[in-house]
Amino acid sequence: MGDSTRPPLDRDIMAILNRLKREMEDGPKYLPEWADEKAATPNEIVRSALFTARNHRQPRIWFRDEPIVVTGGGEITYRGEELRQDDELVWFRLLQLAREQALGQTIFFTPYSFLKSIGWHVNKWGYHHLKTCLSRLTATAVHITSHRIGSVVVSLVDGFEYVDPEKYTPLYLWEVRMSPVLSRLFSDHEFTLIDLEQRKALPQGIATKLHSYWASHREPYPVKVETLQKLCGSKSSPKEFNRLLKSALNALVEVGFLERWEIRRGVIVVHRKR
Repeated sequence: MGDSTRPPLDRDIMAILNRLKREMEDGPKYLPEWADEKAATPNEIVRSALFTARNHRQPRIWFRDEPIVVTGGGEITYRGEELRQDDELVWFRLLQLAREQALGQTIFFTPYSFLKSIGWHVNKWGYHHLKTCLSRLTATAVHITSHRIGSVVVSLVDGFEYVDPEKYTPLYLWEVRMSPVLSRLFSDHEFTLIDLEQRKALPQGIATKLHSYWASHREPYPVKVETLQKLCGSKSSPKEFNRLLKSALNALVEVGFLERWEIRRGVIVVHRKR
């Protein structure tokens, strides 16, 4: 009976996979160039709650093909362990390294140099934390749909190795592979540049989340505090979130990202520094 027997969802998924296969066969895929001191992230992701800002003391939750909050259009469905600001910083660094060669090729780095580059302590905790983040990013499936890119399903990290598969000993150079599909998310120059030095000077959490989010807007528009709480994935009470939000906003002013901010009847207005 042919393809007509397939349920609509199966046909949609097969169409996506076939298109991606054709695109990968067209030739090597590369990320665009950007300044070394910057990080870059697709707009659809930075304007979503894919990377939350929940307190690190709270257990991470698991998503099973569940919708993620997105602002500004588009849809994201996610499968995997909850991703937070530490995972996002690691992903930023991986994308920086991935610019230097075709996507899909193995990226080599020492964990020491990686930790130094993102400002984490080079100690037992740092190595373990980095390994955990890389493993978590590998076990992801992100389904993004938008008018710009259509529909894309991708793992944020395609593969990660830190142990020699034959000798079962730690590798001096860790290995990571990034999917060629990621190039589609950076098409049409629709990505946001993040000042990493500013970010590293901020307390990790709501401040870093909003730093990335507002970096995607040259002229940030007024937004409800309630919307920002959803974007951060915060489960705090409204009163507690308001307290944390004000502290984060003051930190964004201190590092020179924001010029000023104010909250009017539950709506926040910020002005980026020129």
